[in-house]
Amino acid sequence: MTQRKKRLSGAQILIETLIEQGVTDVFGYPGGTVLDIYDALFRAKRRIRHILTAHEQGAAHAADGYARSTGKVGVVIATSGPGATNLVTGIATAMLDSVPMVAITGNVATSMIGRDSFQEVDITGVTVPITKHNFFVTDVRSLADTVREAFQIAKEGRPGPVLIDIPKDVQQALCVFTAAKEQPLSQKERVDDTVLDKAAALIAKAQKPYLYIGGGALGCELGKQIVALAEKIDAVIGCSFMGLSAVPTDEPRFLGMQGMHGRFASTAASRQADLILAVGVRFSDRATGSLERIQTRPTVIQLDIDLAELGKNVPLDLGIQGDLHVLFPRLCARVKPAKHPEWMRQVQHLREKETADLLAAERLQESELSPRSIFEIINAYTDETTVFATDVGQHQMWTAQFAALRTPHSLVSSGGLGTMGYGLGAAIGACIGTKKKTVLLTGDGSFGMNLTELATAVTEKLPLVIVLFNNRTLGMVHQLQHLFYQKRFAGTSLFARKTDFVKLAQAFGAKGVRVETLAQFETAFKSAMQSKTPVLLDLQIDPQTPVLPMLPQDESIDNIITTMTE
Repeated sequence: MTQRKKRLSGAQILIETLIEQGVTDVFGYPGGTVLDIYDALFRAKRRIRHILTAHEQGAAHAADGYARSTGKVGVVIATSGPGATNLVTGIATAMLDSVPMVAITGNVATSMIGRDSFQEVDITGVTVPITKHNFFVTDVRSLADTVREAFQIAKEGRPGPVLIDIPKDVQQALCVFTAAKEQPLSQKERVDDTVLDKAAALIAKAQKPYLYIGGGALGCELGKQIVALAEKIDAVIGCSFMGLSAVPTDEPRFLGMQGMHGRFASTAASRQADLILAVGVRFSDRATGSLERIQTRPTVIQLDIDLAELGKNVPLDLGIQGDLHVLFPRLCARVKPAKHPEWMRQVQHLREKETADLLAAERLQESELSPRSIFEIINAYTDETTVFATDVGQHQMWTAQFAALRTPHSLVSSGGLGTMGYGLGAAIGACIGTKKKTVLLTGDGSFGMNLTELATAVTEKLPLVIVLFNNRTLGMVHQLQHLFYQKRFAGTSLFARKTDFVKLAQAFGAKGVRVETLAQFETAFKSAMQSKTPVLLDLQIDPQTPVLPMLPQDESIDNIITTMTE
């Protein structure tokens, strides 16, 4: 007699399918419409771990940081109504930075949908513009396959967030669960050889080649191949913010991030190059400035998996759509070796000017706690295993400029949306996902938005070091007001706030240390890196310390700002 298969509830099927997809950690916050899911999580706690955060937004950012640092799909769970809407900023952050994430929300029973029931909201309708796809599950028999499809969509092609909304009665309904193997990602069409030959011919004509790399290059881990190509054709390498860590920052051919607050040499070289080979990057406005004001337009070749990005922001000589895992090695094999000694000398002059401008700007600062000196200490006591996370603001750009990023995915930060309050949740997710020492660089403005996640970091006993650049102001906006609004500092001064971040950290159960000198910082940071539990360093920096250089929006490199005076 054939034994009948056991029927499981929708909630149990959800958890079994998550485990089937290789999920070991989920972040979230319980509520009425996900009680069945949490009960199933509790029953399966030896096979899948739930991390309770202080707020659903923190949970979404944690899932995001987990995904960016590990390459796995991040998973977050929230209840209906306000729980679901609290995920929106985190989902949008993941969408704009192409982060694979699955958000699971509960909803009221299907019979109550559309009746303005307690904590009912059309979260699929709300998130249509900020998800790669979303699902509203009405039949428990389709739930497992829906979850499988969500993971497939989140990972394949250009990654992104997917939302699954599951009504309470679907969670409670019974159905036979049949396990399935994880399906391989679909293969994209092969690019014709003649197109790659044309790209190789354009590269061969270049005398001043510049490789511009972005998040797509990082996601495909092309760093070693990019360096090899740069050596082969005697090119230099620059990146967008999302491309940071794809190539180690100490690579001799790497000039750093270009753009509005990028390194001078990288931005200038991109303007003086006669060929730009763009790999997995979208030419955002902050990264490019005014392309119309470039005196001599370079030849531009763009490689990207997303057809919509080809030529969207800049005119192209050649755009090639394809999976960079396959496409980039095929192109490299066709490119002939070349030497460009005059271009290398020109780039070296740009590097020397960059250093001179940086030192000149530092001489105008009164505090010894310059961003560069702070990062010299941070870099000395961190290594290739360290993960850096940031919030958004001046500290984020200083991290982009000065942090030693030695391995791929060692930087976790919000680029496209620029989400203040992102950092602590993301650092928690990265620390849990990688099980490595994580350093959060944040500012007093950003940190204040989601500092309640300190409770999560302490509860989880995470080896997290928080370096708080405390300048008592919303520094980046303050800097813009200084330059472009005749110093009318409306709403950016935080001096009236009397928050003691050291005592705050201690109240949450973390260690807090106030730092006022470079020597104090070195001692405190060295000690914090040896701690196995969270430590916050309240770093008192000069509120007038700017992020330089600065390329004003819609301006050319000729108008780049390298110093600021009173």
